Amino acid sequence: MSIEFEIRPNPQPVSDLERAALLTDPGFGRVFSDHMVTVRYAEGKGWYDPRVEPRAPIAIDPASAVLHYAQEIFEGLKAYHAHDGSVTMFRPDANAARFRRSAERMAMAPLPEDLFLASLDELVRIDRQWIPTDEGGSLYLRPFMFASEVFLGVKPSSDYLYVVIASAVGSYFKGGVKPVALWVSQDYTRSAPGGTGAAKCGGNYAASLSAQAEAAERGCDQVVFLDAVERRYVEELGGMNVFFVYDDGTMVTPALTGTILPGITRDSILTLARDRGMTVVERPYSFDEWRTDAESGKLREAFACGTAAVITPIGRVAFPDGEFTMTGTEVTERLRRELVDIQRGRAADPYGWVHRVI
Repeated sequence: MSIEFEIRPNPQPVSDLERAALLTDPGFGRVFSDHMVTVRYAEGKGWYDPRVEPRAPIAIDPASAVLHYAQEIFEGLKAYHAHDGSVTMFRPDANAARFRRSAERMAMAPLPEDLFLASLDELVRIDRQWIPTDEGGSLYLRPFMFASEVFLGVKPSSDYLYVVIASAVGSYFKGGVKPVALWVSQDYTRSAPGGTGAAKCGGNYAASLSAQAEAAERGCDQVVFLDAVERRYVEELGGMNVFFVYDDGTMVTPALTGTILPGITRDSILTLARDRGMTVVERPYSFDEWRTDAESGKLREAFACGTAAVITPIGRVAFPDGEFTMTGTEVTERLRRELVDIQRGRAADPYGWVHRVI
């Protein structure tokens, strides 16, 4: 389909001097670019009025369906200054497909994937000066969609608003990548069979916050969730997938059964590892197995992965009866380096993952 966006440039963009100061140390998710994308949907009309406009507050009626029934989904991906001077994104087509699947699970109108991709291209082009040029910097893109019908009734909304905003971000790890400490939650679960675990919706993250606070109280960086049925099997962290590397070179990750978010970084790691001759197994993985194999030395390392941090090693794992540690990082560091080099254009991309914008 042919998509033409109306472009409404921000009449009062941030000055070059102020932007340069902000990009010196943007942190994560606090420094935003000058523009945003909006596209509207109405039942019987479809998607309409695509535009790039000045970033501004969204006016919303207090009876809007999203505020009462939580029909909302989002995505997260990055735009980079590549090694050859171009501006690129990493696997945005995979984000587009997952966004569509999330919409279908939440009974929302699916956004056409080509419209999703075009919206990212348009925003990155107009706000490309917000992409940090330092090592590790990027422009974090947040597409999201919510139910905007003004109606108090439990049913799928007839109206939706799709928005993309952008945030300049620095390196996720100050001073280099460091192992994270994890708390294994005993009282909370993230998702149950038949639930919304495989959809990227805000409710999944809201449900993780009490467990994340519990982890912080115990001196841990992140929480690990076990399955909701038997409370035995490792599923994922609060916002990241997890992998386990054994002394024989085998790598294990929990299988996607509908309760785990199908991470794009996760999928990329599976491809890289298999193409490099590693044996990769997707299967149920119990916490008892993790603890026993780590304590025996059979399990050499474990790592978590996601868009923000890419890949980070796991060091300490705490639970109510004790804790154990893992010190290996060889495979973790190699996979991280290979993946980041592809993302940044420093290595060949045989998979067609890198999407050039400019």
